Amino acid sequence: MSIENLKVNDPFADDVGDTQPKNYVHIRIQQRNGRKTLTTVQGLPKEYSPKALLKAFKKEYACNGTIIQDKDMGEVIQLQGDHRTKVMDFLTDKGSDKMGKYALAKENIKVSHFFSRSNFRRFG
Repeated sequence: MSIENLKVNDPFADDVGDTQPKNYVHIRIQQRNGRKTLTTVQGLPKEYSPKALLKAFKKEYACNGTIIQDKDMGEVIQLQGDHRTKVMDFLTDKGSDKMGKYALAKENIKVSHFFSRSNFRRFG
């Protein structure tokens, strides 16, 4: 038996390896009232224009939307209705002329499922 096998790894020790937090784009849904929902998109990189994306989303999905300024989360795009999968497909589509070379990688996008008003802070 080797002494090497008796070494203990501390799982809580600071690892200086590849543990840098990623800047994710969060796509969430929020329940309003009844069957009405809001889709929120936050955490977009600085090189993307929220105004241009909002205009494209509104035209593509035939919905209304707005940009909310939040002091903690920056600019948050709100869309009326459940457009989580469509927004993710839009932001990751490299093949079309929608995003093209500016498309995001799917591993940089987190799609959250249903949040009711009681457990999700409302913007605005």
